[in-house]
Amino acid sequence: MSSNIRVQRICQHCGQTFEARTTVTRYCGDACAKQAYKVRVRNGKLERSDVETQAIISRPMDEIKAKEFLTVRDVAQLLSSSRQTVYALIASGSIKAFKLSDRKTLIRRSEIDKLFQQ
Repeated sequence: MSSNIRVQRICQHCGQTFEARTTVTRYCGDACAKQAYKVRVRNGKLERSDVETQAIISRPMDEIKAKEFLTVRDVAQLLSSSRQTVYALIASGSIKAFKLSDRKTLIRRSEIDKLFQQ
């Protein structure tokens, strides 16, 4: 069924006025419709990429929060500080740590929580 309706519309892509034959027409022509489609697809891909990036960024922090024993590097990342700061806190006695070897120092998660309760 065709209609004899003529409606003045503004193209949602280029912004020019045009005469539409239906009330749901959004674009002035095929070229604007195709370009708008490409923009929608591109924006969808960018949005999905941003969501994936945020998931990758937050994954290590979630893993750190789930651990009972943390390394110095994990504690530094959790506190948003440097490893030297964590070693200084250990040396001052603010945080109790267990030195398993020359290269491995572990800190209980509860020690970090106690640091903020004081």
